[in-house]
Amino acid sequence: MGLFDLMSEDLIIMELQGNSKDEVMDELVDKIDATGVIKKKKKFRKALDGREKESSTGIGYGIAIPHGKSKAVEAPRVAFGLKKEGVDWQSIDGTKANLIFMIAVPEKAAGDTHLKILQMLSRKLMDEDFREALIHAENKDEVITLLKEIA
Repeated sequence: MGLFDLMSEDLIIMELQGNSKDEVMDELVDKIDATGVIKKKKKFRKALDGREKESSTGIGYGIAIPHGKSKAVEAPRVAFGLKKEGVDWQSIDGTKANLIFMIAVPEKAAGDTHLKILQMLSRKLMDEDFREALIHAENKDEVITLLKEIA
């Protein structure tokens, strides 16, 4: 399974409009909700907020990976948003997040699926050249080509 198996072009936002972590999370939740895999959007959003309260999902290097496990999610999905000027995500290294990946997984499949997705993402996102290519992608086709490398 590659990362893009859990995505589609519709789950990519080239220019996030939100200027805060909450606004960006709402945008990405709306994208995932539009795919029909979320039964109760507010319940899933609450799971995301609960995870953020544990510790920030801003992992540094301009990356945030908000993720939630919930009974409100029927199938795993990953959404991606780009915010060139960044948004404050209380990242551990103090950088603003430019590359935001949101992971939605059903509670019953949380363990394996959730960890596999996080592992795939973090391994590839540690590559500075890959991050730079993603930040400077000019269209969804370029983003898709890059994301299909994540397996």
